[in-house]
Amino acid sequence: MNWETRLTKLLGIKYPIIQGGLAYLAYSDLGAAVSNAGGLGQLTAMSCDSPDMLRKEIHRIRELTDMPFGVNYAIGQHGRPYLDFLHIAVEEEVPVITITGGNPAPVFDALKASKAKKLVLVSSKRQAQKAESLGADAVMVVGQEGGGHLGKEDIGTMVLTPSVADSISIPVVASGGIGDGRGLMAALALGAEGIEMGTRFIATEECTHAHSIYKQMLVDMQETDTLVIKKSLGAPARAINNSWAQKILDIEKTEGTYEALKSYISGKTNQRFVWQGETDNGFGWAGQIAGRINDIPSVADLINRIVAEAETISNKWN
Repeated sequence: MNWETRLTKLLGIKYPIIQGGLAYLAYSDLGAAVSNAGGLGQLTAMSCDSPDMLRKEIHRIRELTDMPFGVNYAIGQHGRPYLDFLHIAVEEEVPVITITGGNPAPVFDALKASKAKKLVLVSSKRQAQKAESLGADAVMVVGQEGGGHLGKEDIGTMVLTPSVADSISIPVVASGGIGDGRGLMAALALGAEGIEMGTRFIATEECTHAHSIYKQMLVDMQETDTLVIKKSLGAPARAINNSWAQKILDIEKTEGTYEALKSYISGKTNQRFVWQGETDNGFGWAGQIAGRINDIPSVADLINRIVAEAETISNKWN
């Protein structure tokens, strides 16, 4: 099967597969493994302690791979200032920059002198059209099945992907509920030119920052074992259904303000879960695709499996 799409040509990658930003998990070990396997691996800038740490991660990923990679910037309302981190990516001439969780306009202004390809995560046609007008090279469309932060409209990947693809001229990447070759082929059939996977890449050998308990939970979960938190803040996000996430929902029902929630939804609380395996003392992001995860392979084995499954489907169609 010919895997060349506008996305693979744009990014210089073999397969149209992008690894998601993955807060506190997307570092050079995982990113390099994805890029070496033919996809686009990423670092997550705002999970670095400082701009200097991000620079070191960029240097390390370049030691581990000579393939293209990206740096993701989550620019949420209550996030840390990101411009100092963004300047590092510009100085280091990072080939791909992805933007999630906020208005990308200031980022585009700061990237005027950069040759990096710019991808924006969107959850609606309007956001996709805005990203294109700002100069995005591609958009990543996240449906409600996805883990982490989602759109407010509760639209699934199956409907949202073709809707966005029909509304813009730049390449579309489908995200949310995708973790195998069937998902890849479905995305292509819907008009996308590639996929982004987050949750599926957590349950891999090279996602070394994820605690083994977290990974095993993803293997053991059913499709129904996630829930959406932070709706009261206008920033819905899908997490594993545990006692901590239930506490968050309880607070949202009574108070629902950022001040009431901030100690429960902080980065440190997320770290306790994903790094230390304290599953009753924090929260972990996960998409509904967790119900389809059955093992913890190497990244190379996972991508090769996805490609082989997709090619089998293509042969059946032909």
